[in-house]
Amino acid sequence: MATTRRVPPSENLRRLPTQERAQRTIQAIFEATAQIVENEGETALTTNKVAQRAGFSIGTLYQYFPSKEAILVALIQRERRRVMDRLQTMMREAVDQRRPVREALQDLVHLLVESFGSGPRAKRALIRLAWRLDHHDDITQALREASERNAVALAAMQDPQLRSPDPTMMFVATRAVMGVIRSASLEDSPMLGTAAFEAELVRLIWGMLRLD
Repeated sequence: MATTRRVPPSENLRRLPTQERAQRTIQAIFEATAQIVENEGETALTTNKVAQRAGFSIGTLYQYFPSKEAILVALIQRERRRVMDRLQTMMREAVDQRRPVREALQDLVHLLVESFGSGPRAKRALIRLAWRLDHHDDITQALREASERNAVALAAMQDPQLRSPDPTMMFVATRAVMGVIRSASLEDSPMLGTAAFEAELVRLIWGMLRLD
């Protein structure tokens, strides 16, 4: 398989899409990229093919992205931000609605597995590519942010069955869950998307959170 060069975050976008038309252009490029990777595979991806699928000239594409690698990294970063925003909303609603912690954990795990591992086979190909391309610093920052927000939400739930979330516990729990999802995705495991897989992840987190 072709090797994809890692691109520093600063090189992802040549121009920031500040106007509505530019934002539509970026969206069309992202959609075309995802379609090619999902339907034809990573090796079929070229900037010329992306531009053609999106309906733009190659010059227009290069106004925003210097390479196909830059498109992929920007697409991955955008998706991660979307998931982090959904996660924050989900945990805030769980606190406001005083939902049982275990139910909230089930929803959290389902969102993470759905976003970073499962789905139709075509979607899984793009997710595996995202895991292979990911920059360590980027994903570390995302995990740190998620861990801190989840700790605040769990503390606000005030469940007497649970330990008070501390940085060490949240670090281990977050990395354990995401590490399992990453491994399952890269291995294209048939367990992804199954109720049994998600149930085991919930048990893992619940075991870490409960008082001894």
